[in-house]
Amino acid sequence: MAERRTRRSFTREFKAQAVKRLLDGGKGLSEVATELGIGTGQLSQWRTEHLAAGSAEALAARKADQAETQRLKREVKRLEEEVEILRKAGGFFRQGGRVTKFAFVSAERANHAVATLCRVAGASVSGFYAWLRAIPAVQTRAEAEVELRGQIGRIFTARRRVYGSPRVHAELCRGGLRHSRRRVERLMREMGLSALRGRRRTPRTTDSRHELPIASNLLARTFTAERPDQVWLADISYIPTGEGFLYLAAIKDMATREIVGWSMADHLKSELCIGALVMAIQRHRPPPGLVHHGDRGVQYASEPYRAVLERHCITQSMSRRGNCLDNAPMESFFASLKTEHVHQVSYRTREEARTAVFEYIEVFHNRQRLHSGVGYRTPAEARASMEGITMRSAA
Repeated sequence: MAERRTRRSFTREFKAQAVKRLLDGGKGLSEVATELGIGTGQLSQWRTEHLAAGSAEALAARKADQAETQRLKREVKRLEEEVEILRKAGGFFRQGGRVTKFAFVSAERANHAVATLCRVAGASVSGFYAWLRAIPAVQTRAEAEVELRGQIGRIFTARRRVYGSPRVHAELCRGGLRHSRRRVERLMREMGLSALRGRRRTPRTTDSRHELPIASNLLARTFTAERPDQVWLADISYIPTGEGFLYLAAIKDMATREIVGWSMADHLKSELCIGALVMAIQRHRPPPGLVHHGDRGVQYASEPYRAVLERHCITQSMSRRGNCLDNAPMESFFASLKTEHVHQVSYRTREEARTAVFEYIEVFHNRQRLHSGVGYRTPAEARASMEGITMRSAA
Protein backbone atom coordinates (compact mmCIF):
# COMPACT_ATOMS: atom_id res chain seq x y z
CA MET A 1 0.00 0.00 0.00
CA ALA A 2 1.42 3.38 -1.00
CA GLU A 3 2.53 5.66 1.81
CA ARG A 4 0.07 8.47 2.41
CA ARG A 5 1.62 11.93 2.04
CA THR A 6 0.86 14.45 4.79
CA ARG A 7 -0.17 17.93 3.79
CA ARG A 8 2.70 20.34 4.39
CA SER A 9 2.33 23.57 6.29
CA PHE A 10 4.56 26.64 6.18
CA THR A 11 5.71 29.26 8.65
CA ARG A 12 4.64 32.88 8.39
CA GLU A 13 8.24 33.84 7.54
CA PHE A 14 8.33 31.45 4.58
CA LYS A 15 4.98 32.73 3.27
CA ALA A 16 6.09 36.36 3.55
CA GLN A 17 9.32 35.72 1.64
CA ALA A 18 7.52 33.65 -1.02
CA VAL A 19 5.00 36.45 -1.67
CA LYS A 20 7.77 39.05 -1.66
CA ARG A 21 9.63 37.03 -4.32
CA LEU A 22 6.46 36.85 -6.41
CA LEU A 23 5.69 40.58 -6.15
CA ASP A 24 9.22 41.94 -6.41
CA GLY A 25 10.98 39.43 -8.66
CA GLY A 26 9.19 40.13 -11.94
CA LYS A 27 8.33 36.44 -12.35
CA GLY A 28 5.02 34.70 -12.91
CA LEU A 29 3.00 32.73 -10.37
CA SER A 30 3.81 29.32 -11.87
CA GLU A 31 7.52 30.08 -12.15
CA VAL A 32 7.88 31.17 -8.52
CA ALA A 33 5.75 28.26 -7.29
CA THR A 34 7.94 25.81 -9.22
CA GLU A 35 11.12 27.42 -7.88
CA LEU A 36 9.91 27.00 -4.31
CA GLY A 37 8.33 23.57 -4.74
CA ILE A 38 4.82 24.65 -3.75
CA GLY A 39 1.43 24.69 -5.45
CA THR A 40 0.29 27.65 -7.56
CA GLY A 41 -3.02 27.74 -5.72
CA GLN A 42 -1.24 27.89 -2.40
CA LEU A 43 1.00 30.75 -3.52
CA SER A 44 -1.95 32.59 -5.08
CA GLN A 45 -3.85 32.38 -1.80
CA TRP A 46 -0.87 33.76 0.14
CA ARG A 47 -0.61 36.63 -2.34
CA THR A 48 -4.33 37.41 -2.00
CA GLU A 49 -4.07 37.48 1.77
CA HIS A 50 -1.01 39.72 1.59
CA LEU A 51 -2.59 42.18 -0.82
CA ALA A 52 -5.82 42.33 1.18
CA ALA A 53 -3.83 43.56 4.16
CA GLY A 54 -2.32 46.51 2.27
CA SER A 55 -3.58 49.76 0.87
CA ALA A 56 -4.85 49.74 -2.70
CA GLU A 57 -3.32 53.13 -3.34
CA ALA A 58 0.05 52.14 -1.97
CA LEU A 59 -0.12 48.93 -3.99
CA ALA A 60 -0.78 50.81 -7.23
CA ALA A 61 2.16 53.12 -6.61
CA ARG A 62 4.34 50.15 -5.77
CA LYS A 63 3.39 48.34 -8.96
CA ALA A 64 4.14 51.44 -11.01
CA ASP A 65 7.56 51.72 -9.38
CA GLN A 66 8.18 48.03 -9.96
CA ALA A 67 7.19 48.29 -13.62
CA GLU A 68 9.59 51.17 -14.15
CA THR A 69 12.32 49.34 -12.26
CA GLN A 70 11.79 46.24 -14.37
CA ARG A 71 11.86 48.32 -17.55
CA LEU A 72 15.15 49.86 -16.54
CA LYS A 73 16.53 46.46 -15.57
CA ARG A 74 15.57 45.06 -18.97
CA GLU A 75 17.24 47.99 -20.69
CA VAL A 76 20.41 47.56 -18.63
CA LYS A 77 20.35 43.82 -19.26
CA ARG A 78 19.98 44.42 -23.00
CA LEU A 79 22.95 46.78 -23.04
CA GLU A 80 25.04 44.43 -20.93
CA GLU A 81 24.22 41.57 -23.28
CA GLU A 82 25.26 43.61 -26.30
CA VAL A 83 28.55 44.55 -24.63
CA GLU A 84 29.15 40.89 -23.82
CA ILE A 85 28.44 39.90 -27.44
CA LEU A 86 30.86 42.53 -28.74
CA ARG A 87 33.54 41.30 -26.35
CA LYS A 88 33.03 37.71 -27.50
CA ALA A 89 33.06 38.79 -31.12
CA GLY A 90 36.44 40.45 -30.65
CA GLY A 91 37.93 37.24 -29.28
CA PHE A 92 36.24 35.14 -31.94
CA PHE A 93 37.57 37.08 -34.91
CA ARG A 94 41.07 37.32 -33.40
CA GLN A 95 41.36 33.54 -33.73
CA GLY A 96 42.12 34.04 -37.44
CA GLY A 97 41.16 31.83 -40.34
CA ARG A 98 38.22 32.25 -42.64
CA VAL A 99 35.43 33.23 -40.27
CA THR A 100 32.30 35.22 -40.99
CA LYS A 101 29.69 37.07 -39.00
CA PHE A 102 27.35 34.15 -39.60
CA ALA A 103 29.90 31.73 -38.09
CA PHE A 104 30.04 33.89 -34.97
CA VAL A 105 26.24 33.96 -34.70
CA SER A 106 26.16 30.17 -35.07
CA ALA A 107 28.77 29.70 -32.35
CA GLU A 108 26.95 31.93 -29.84
CA ARG A 109 23.29 31.14 -30.56
CA ALA A 110 23.17 28.77 -27.56
CA ASN A 111 23.89 31.75 -25.31
CA HIS A 112 21.97 34.59 -27.00
CA ALA A 113 18.96 35.07 -29.26
CA VAL A 114 19.80 34.91 -32.97
CA ALA A 115 18.04 38.23 -33.60
CA THR A 116 20.16 39.93 -30.92
CA LEU A 117 23.39 38.44 -32.26
CA CYS A 118 22.58 39.49 -35.82
CA ARG A 119 21.68 43.03 -34.74
CA VAL A 120 24.93 43.50 -32.84
CA ALA A 121 27.05 41.79 -35.50
CA GLY A 122 25.39 43.72 -38.32
CA ALA A 123 24.11 40.61 -40.05
CA SER A 124 20.75 39.68 -41.55
CA VAL A 125 18.63 37.11 -39.70
CA SER A 126 17.24 35.69 -42.95
CA GLY A 127 20.74 35.65 -44.41
CA PHE A 128 22.04 33.75 -41.38
CA TYR A 129 19.42 31.02 -41.70
CA ALA A 130 20.07 30.76 -45.43
CA TRP A 131 23.79 30.37 -44.68
CA LEU A 132 22.99 27.80 -42.00
CA ARG A 133 20.98 25.66 -44.43
CA ALA A 134 23.78 25.80 -46.98
CA ILE A 135 26.67 24.60 -44.73
CA PRO A 136 27.50 20.90 -44.26
CA ALA A 137 25.83 19.17 -41.30
CA VAL A 138 29.10 17.82 -39.88
CA GLN A 139 30.98 20.28 -37.70
CA THR A 140 34.70 20.59 -37.71
CA ARG A 141 36.46 20.06 -34.38
CA ALA A 142 37.17 23.79 -34.14
CA GLU A 143 33.51 24.68 -34.62
CA ALA A 144 32.48 22.05 -32.07
CA GLU A 145 34.90 23.47 -29.55
CA VAL A 146 33.60 27.01 -30.10
CA GLU A 147 30.08 25.73 -29.42
CA LEU A 148 31.22 23.84 -26.32
CA ARG A 149 32.89 26.99 -25.00
CA GLY A 150 29.56 28.76 -25.40
CA GLN A 151 27.75 26.02 -23.47
CA ILE A 152 30.31 26.16 -20.67
CA GLY A 153 30.04 29.93 -20.43
CA ARG A 154 26.26 29.77 -20.30
CA ILE A 155 26.25 27.21 -17.47
CA PHE A 156 28.94 29.07 -15.53
CA THR A 157 26.98 32.34 -15.72
CA ALA A 158 23.58 30.77 -15.02
CA ARG A 159 24.94 29.10 -11.89
CA ARG A 160 26.22 32.38 -10.42
CA ARG A 161 29.86 31.76 -11.41
CA VAL A 162 30.25 29.34 -8.48
CA TYR A 163 30.63 26.07 -10.43
CA GLY A 164 34.00 24.44 -10.97
CA SER A 165 34.69 21.94 -13.76
CA PRO A 166 33.07 18.92 -11.99
CA ARG A 167 29.67 20.61 -11.68
CA VAL A 168 29.87 22.21 -15.14
CA HIS A 169 30.67 18.77 -16.54
CA ALA A 170 27.70 17.30 -14.66
CA GLU A 171 25.37 19.99 -16.07
CA LEU A 172 26.59 19.21 -19.60
CA CYS A 173 25.90 15.52 -19.06
CA ARG A 174 22.40 16.30 -17.77
CA GLY A 175 21.82 18.19 -21.02
CA GLY A 176 22.88 15.19 -23.10
CA LEU A 177 26.33 16.57 -24.04
CA ARG A 178 29.07 13.99 -23.56
CA HIS A 179 32.51 15.47 -23.07
CA SER A 180 35.36 14.38 -20.84
CA ARG A 181 35.84 16.21 -17.56
CA ARG A 182 39.48 16.91 -18.49
CA ARG A 183 38.35 18.67 -21.67
CA VAL A 184 35.87 20.80 -19.73
CA GLU A 185 38.56 21.62 -17.17
CA ARG A 186 41.00 22.63 -19.92
CA LEU A 187 38.51 24.88 -21.68
CA MET A 188 37.45 26.56 -18.42
CA ARG A 189 41.11 27.23 -17.63
CA GLU A 190 41.68 28.72 -21.09
CA MET A 191 38.50 30.83 -20.72
CA GLY A 192 39.61 32.10 -17.32
CA LEU A 193 36.58 30.58 -15.54
CA SER A 194 37.08 29.32 -12.01
CA ALA A 195 34.76 28.77 -9.06
CA LEU A 196 34.64 31.49 -6.43
CA ARG A 197 36.76 30.88 -3.34
CA GLY A 198 36.03 31.89 0.22
CA ARG A 199 37.65 35.02 1.63
CA ARG A 200 37.24 34.40 5.35
CA ARG A 201 36.08 31.84 7.86
CA THR A 202 32.73 31.93 9.62
CA PRO A 203 33.12 33.26 13.17
CA ARG A 204 31.81 31.26 16.11
CA THR A 205 28.22 31.80 17.17
CA THR A 206 28.24 29.05 19.80
CA ASP A 207 28.12 29.71 23.55
CA SER A 208 28.68 26.35 25.26
CA ARG A 209 29.53 27.85 28.65
CA HIS A 210 26.35 26.82 30.44
CA GLU A 211 25.04 24.21 32.87
CA LEU A 212 22.22 22.95 30.64
CA PRO A 213 21.93 19.24 29.67
CA ILE A 214 24.35 17.98 27.00
CA ALA A 215 23.41 15.13 24.63
CA SER A 216 25.80 12.44 23.45
CA ASN A 217 27.45 12.56 20.04
CA LEU A 218 25.46 9.86 18.25
CA LEU A 219 26.92 10.48 14.80
CA ALA A 220 30.65 10.40 15.62
CA ARG A 221 31.30 12.04 12.21
CA THR A 222 29.40 9.31 10.35
CA PHE A 223 27.55 11.67 8.04
CA THR A 224 25.35 9.22 6.16
CA ALA A 225 21.64 8.51 5.94
CA GLU A 226 19.77 6.03 3.76
CA ARG A 227 16.53 7.98 3.54
CA PRO A 228 15.20 11.52 4.05
CA ASP A 229 14.27 12.68 7.57
CA GLN A 230 16.54 10.14 9.22
CA VAL A 231 19.35 12.53 10.24
CA TRP A 232 19.08 16.33 10.47
CA LEU A 233 22.03 18.65 11.14
CA ALA A 234 21.59 22.11 12.67
CA ASP A 235 23.81 25.15 13.09
CA ILE A 236 23.87 28.99 13.16
CA SER A 237 25.79 31.55 11.10
CA TYR A 238 25.53 35.25 10.40
CA ILE A 239 25.40 37.70 7.52
CA PRO A 240 26.86 41.22 7.92
CA THR A 241 24.68 44.17 6.85
CA GLY A 242 24.77 47.93 7.15
CA GLU A 243 22.32 47.66 10.06
CA GLY A 244 24.29 44.98 11.91
CA PHE A 245 24.31 41.21 11.75
CA LEU A 246 21.45 39.06 10.45
CA TYR A 247 21.64 35.66 12.12
CA LEU A 248 20.65 32.51 10.22
CA ALA A 249 19.71 29.18 11.80
CA ALA A 250 19.45 26.29 9.34
CA ILE A 251 18.67 22.56 9.37
CA LYS A 252 20.07 20.22 6.74
CA ASP A 253 18.83 16.75 5.76
CA MET A 254 21.82 14.40 5.62
CA ALA A 255 20.36 12.11 2.95
CA THR A 256 19.29 14.74 0.41
CA ARG A 257 21.53 17.74 1.37
CA GLU A 258 18.34 19.84 1.42
CA ILE A 259 17.96 22.77 3.80
CA VAL A 260 14.66 21.64 5.30
CA GLY A 261 14.27 24.47 7.80
CA TRP A 262 15.65 27.96 8.34
CA SER A 263 14.97 31.09 10.34
CA MET A 264 16.52 34.59 10.37
CA ALA A 265 16.56 37.25 13.09
CA ASP A 266 18.66 40.07 14.55
CA HIS A 267 19.40 38.07 17.72
CA LEU A 268 20.82 34.72 18.87
CA LYS A 269 18.04 33.73 21.25
CA SER A 270 16.65 30.20 21.29
CA GLU A 271 13.59 31.40 19.31
CA LEU A 272 15.84 31.72 16.24
CA CYS A 273 16.70 28.01 16.25
CA ILE A 274 13.20 26.94 17.27
CA GLY A 275 11.84 28.76 14.20
CA ALA A 276 14.08 26.72 11.89
CA LEU A 277 13.14 23.47 13.66
CA VAL A 278 9.41 24.20 13.48
CA MET A 279 9.68 24.97 9.76
CA ALA A 280 11.45 21.65 9.12
CA ILE A 281 8.87 19.68 11.13
CA GLN A 282 5.91 21.40 9.46
CA ARG A 283 7.35 20.75 6.01
CA HIS A 284 8.24 17.08 6.31
CA ARG A 285 6.50 15.61 9.38
CA PRO A 286 9.44 13.32 10.24
CA PRO A 287 8.71 9.86 11.68
CA PRO A 288 9.76 9.01 15.27
CA GLY A 289 13.44 8.18 15.63
CA LEU A 290 14.89 11.09 13.63
CA VAL A 291 18.36 12.08 14.93
CA HIS A 292 18.90 15.84 15.31
CA HIS A 293 22.58 16.78 15.56
CA GLY A 294 23.84 20.24 16.55
CA ASP A 295 26.53 21.88 18.64
CA ARG A 296 26.51 22.47 22.41
CA GLY A 297 25.27 26.03 22.06
CA VAL A 298 22.85 27.33 24.64
CA GLN A 299 20.14 27.63 21.97
CA TYR A 300 20.10 23.86 21.27
CA ALA A 301 20.50 22.91 24.94
CA SER A 302 17.69 25.21 26.12
CA GLU A 303 14.54 23.72 27.64
CA PRO A 304 12.15 25.14 24.98
CA TYR A 305 14.21 23.65 22.14
CA ARG A 306 14.50 20.25 23.82
CA ALA A 307 10.75 20.32 24.49
CA VAL A 308 10.00 20.63 20.75
CA LEU A 309 12.33 17.70 20.02
CA GLU A 310 10.73 15.53 22.70
CA ARG A 311 7.18 16.40 21.56
CA HIS A 312 7.98 15.05 18.08
CA CYS A 313 10.00 12.01 19.25
CA ILE A 314 13.27 13.38 17.85
CA THR A 315 16.53 12.14 19.38
CA GLN A 316 19.09 14.84 20.12
CA SER A 317 22.82 14.52 19.41
CA MET A 318 25.57 17.09 20.07
CA SER A 319 29.12 17.71 18.88
CA ARG A 320 32.06 17.66 21.25
CA ARG A 321 33.07 20.98 22.78
CA GLY A 322 34.81 23.30 20.30
CA ASN A 323 34.96 20.68 17.54
CA CYS A 324 33.40 22.10 14.36
CA LEU A 325 34.33 18.98 12.33
CA ASP A 326 31.73 17.03 14.30
CA ASN A 327 29.18 18.99 12.25
CA ALA A 328 31.22 19.34 9.05
CA PRO A 329 28.32 19.18 6.51
CA MET A 330 26.68 22.23 8.09
CA GLU A 331 30.01 24.07 8.09
CA SER A 332 30.24 23.17 4.39
CA PHE A 333 26.79 24.63 3.67
CA PHE A 334 27.55 27.92 5.39
CA ALA A 335 30.92 28.11 3.62
CA SER A 336 29.15 27.69 0.26
CA LEU A 337 26.57 30.33 1.18
CA LYS A 338 29.29 32.82 2.12
CA THR A 339 31.58 32.02 -0.82
CA GLU A 340 28.96 31.82 -3.53
CA HIS A 341 26.77 34.70 -2.42
CA VAL A 342 27.29 36.67 0.80
CA HIS A 343 30.91 37.66 0.15
CA GLN A 344 30.05 38.87 -3.35
CA VAL A 345 27.64 41.61 -2.27
CA SER A 346 27.13 44.21 0.46
CA TYR A 347 23.73 44.44 2.12
CA ARG A 348 22.50 47.83 3.30
CA THR A 349 19.71 46.42 5.43
CA ARG A 350 18.80 43.17 7.13
CA GLU A 351 15.73 42.95 4.90
CA GLU A 352 17.95 42.95 1.77
CA ALA A 353 20.02 40.14 3.25
CA ARG A 354 16.91 38.22 4.33
CA THR A 355 15.48 38.30 0.78
CA ALA A 356 18.81 37.25 -0.78
CA VAL A 357 19.36 34.36 1.65
CA PHE A 358 15.78 33.12 1.08
CA GLU A 359 16.40 33.09 -2.69
CA TYR A 360 19.75 31.31 -2.28
CA ILE A 361 18.35 28.55 -0.07
CA GLU A 362 14.92 27.91 -1.56
CA VAL A 363 15.62 28.51 -5.26
CA PHE A 364 19.33 27.94 -5.87
CA HIS A 365 20.60 25.54 -3.18
CA ASN A 366 17.54 23.27 -2.85
CA ARG A 367 16.32 23.23 -6.46
CA GLN A 368 19.14 24.24 -8.84
CA ARG A 369 22.57 23.56 -7.35
CA LEU A 370 24.04 20.13 -8.14
CA HIS A 371 25.49 18.34 -5.10
CA SER A 372 28.24 15.77 -5.52
CA GLY A 373 27.09 13.94 -2.37
CA VAL A 374 23.82 12.92 -4.07
CA GLY A 375 25.25 12.03 -7.47
CA TYR A 376 25.27 15.54 -8.93
CA ARG A 377 21.55 15.98 -8.45
CA THR A 378 19.69 18.78 -6.72
CA PRO A 379 18.37 18.12 -3.19
CA ALA A 380 14.80 18.33 -4.49
CA GLU A 381 15.56 15.66 -7.10
CA ALA A 382 17.26 13.48 -4.49
CA ARG A 383 14.27 13.68 -2.12
CA ALA A 384 11.78 12.92 -4.89
CA SER A 385 13.81 9.90 -5.96
CA MET A 386 14.32 8.55 -2.43
CA GLU A 387 10.68 9.06 -1.41
CA GLY A 388 9.59 7.30 -4.60
CA ILE A 389 11.78 4.34 -3.73
CA THR A 390 10.47 4.31 -0.17
CA MET A 391 6.84 4.40 -1.31
CA ARG A 392 7.35 1.56 -3.81
CA SER A 393 9.09 -0.64 -1.24
CA ALA A 394 6.26 -0.04 1.25
CA ALA A 395 3.58 -1.02 -1.27
